[in-house]
Amino acid sequence: MAKKKTPAINSSSTADIAFLLLCYFLMTTTMGSQTGLSRLLPPMPDPNQKIENQQVNQRNIILVRVNAANNVLAGSEPIAVAQLKDKIKDFLSNPYDDPSLPAKTPTEIEGYGTYNVSQGVISLQNDRGTSYYQYIAVQNEIVKAIDELRDEFAMSNYGRPYIRLTEDQQDIVKKAIPQRISEAEPKDVSQRR
Repeated sequence: MAKKKTPAINSSSTADIAFLLLCYFLMTTTMGSQTGLSRLLPPMPDPNQKIENQQVNQRNIILVRVNAANNVLAGSEPIAVAQLKDKIKDFLSNPYDDPSLPAKTPTEIEGYGTYNVSQGVISLQNDRGTSYYQYIAVQNEIVKAIDELRDEFAMSNYGRPYIRLTEDQQDIVKKAIPQRISEAEPKDVSQRR
């Protein structure tokens, strides 16, 4: 008896169809864009500029450290992440003109007038073993503190929150409440001997 031959399926166009489907989905699918932390980097210095040794008054700096165990140290005291926002707000606003907190410099702001701008700088330093979650939580609290100070300034001067101000008004608020965050390179404390 003769063997019956099973008819084969013509699959020569299957690869072409798969390629076209792949192209279709790549072109029609929107990829979620990852947003990073917004930071304003200082401008590039002029190569001909003479380098000066600038001394920063220590009262104008608050050092925020996060160690490998995710513990936060603000200034010289351990602090919970939930309390960091209030600590930063008190540091930057210096409501009682405490001589141990940042100095305020009278600054002429175009479109507003003279305002005492805080010279406070937040210096953030992490350990290499710090978890990413804790790093982001600390960053969020710092930015939240600055945002709340800007909202308070906007409400007291314009009667609206910062986000609802015009672009010119937002520029005035940014000059009155600057965001000065210095982020040091992470250290590997656990490797010390």
